[in-house]
Amino acid sequence: MSGHTLQDTPFASPGQLSKGMIARQPIVNGLQQIIGYELFNRSRAPYGHTMASDATLVFAALTHAGEEDLVGTKLMFVNCTHEGLTGEHLELLPADKVVLEIPPLGHAAVHEVAARLPTLQALKEQGFHLAFNHTVLESVYAAWLPLADYIKIDLSVLAPGQLTVLIKYASRHTRAELIAEKVESAQQHELAQRLGIELFQGFWFARPMVMQSRLLTPTQQSIIQLLTLVRQQASTDAIEEVLKKDAALAFNLLRLINSASFGAHREITSFKQAVMLLGLNKLFRWAAMLLTASREGGPPPAVGQTAVIRARLMELLAKHSLTETDGDLAFICGLFSMLDRMLGMPLPAALALIPVSDTVAAALLHREGILGELLMLAQACENHDIDQFDRSAQSLQLAHQQINHAHLQAMSWTDYLSDIQP
Repeated sequence: MSGHTLQDTPFASPGQLSKGMIARQPIVNGLQQIIGYELFNRSRAPYGHTMASDATLVFAALTHAGEEDLVGTKLMFVNCTHEGLTGEHLELLPADKVVLEIPPLGHAAVHEVAARLPTLQALKEQGFHLAFNHTVLESVYAAWLPLADYIKIDLSVLAPGQLTVLIKYASRHTRAELIAEKVESAQQHELAQRLGIELFQGFWFARPMVMQSRLLTPTQQSIIQLLTLVRQQASTDAIEEVLKKDAALAFNLLRLINSASFGAHREITSFKQAVMLLGLNKLFRWAAMLLTASREGGPPPAVGQTAVIRARLMELLAKHSLTETDGDLAFICGLFSMLDRMLGMPLPAALALIPVSDTVAAALLHREGILGELLMLAQACENHDIDQFDRSAQSLQLAHQQINHAHLQAMSWTDYLSDIQP
């Protein structure tokens, strides 16, 4: 057996895993049915968001690895900076399910309204919904008003008399739906309803709830290699090789492509399928977003490195000795066999986040079938468990020398990525 070991490896470190970064607050209708959620980036101070933090929030929402979807099929209200409205991260979002909250321009409004108009129009043409606060009803923003799908009326800063005037003006000059925000009492709710507002947001209904979001961030080295290959329009096979060498990278892609917001009509279980469905342009945007959210430098985490070696070993043994077993399934089984450690949650819950075949699930959860036996053999190689090594080798009819050679090949294949300089 080769010399790679992993003993009592702890759950992923905070550098790999980001928790509790996202909060969400529901927006409800008159029947208190949720029509959408506004997302907040809790890693930043209020109003301190930037184009980079906007992109990170989008990435977190798309690849969130918690047990509950952040938004599911509801509308997703996302705060934006004007600079972020031209960001490539927006290309990854399902436009029809996203409401971009556009900030006012302050003292620069007179000079900037016309300059920003083409960007807002382009977003509308792409299918995004646009939301503004009540300042969009001021005359200086007249050019923006026809683009409004939602207008938020801030009850914390407007007196009842001002509310009446603004709501009457809005009903005559726009088709936008009005949202009463910062509703904190029954009296405010009743007043807004009486004035004709039908959507509501605020503490009276629900406070923003911090979600236990979990983000696996791949190594910057593997992300840069992926970006390079995509920019060179490399083959799907070459891109798949990079994905297979970083468990976090692979997990994030399958999580994205199978998310409710992405809208795939069938479960995508292979990396080739995911790359082909996403396309090179969106794959590049996604990888660039990953780079923004990734931790700084450092070698691949021990858990992820072990998962990749395990996956490659299982693939090699399956391809060369077990022709009835799909090598891709063997690789996926090994790669995701440590998701519980990487995500800090029980393995059944982790596997529920991405689609895997029944064969892979049975191997991972119960060590059943040929894949289950291969997995036990790979673990025996890592832990120098001679008894299990002998049992699995005999069961799979594999020679010890054949297994050791495959293990050395797997480690060599994995180390190749670590040696590549970005």
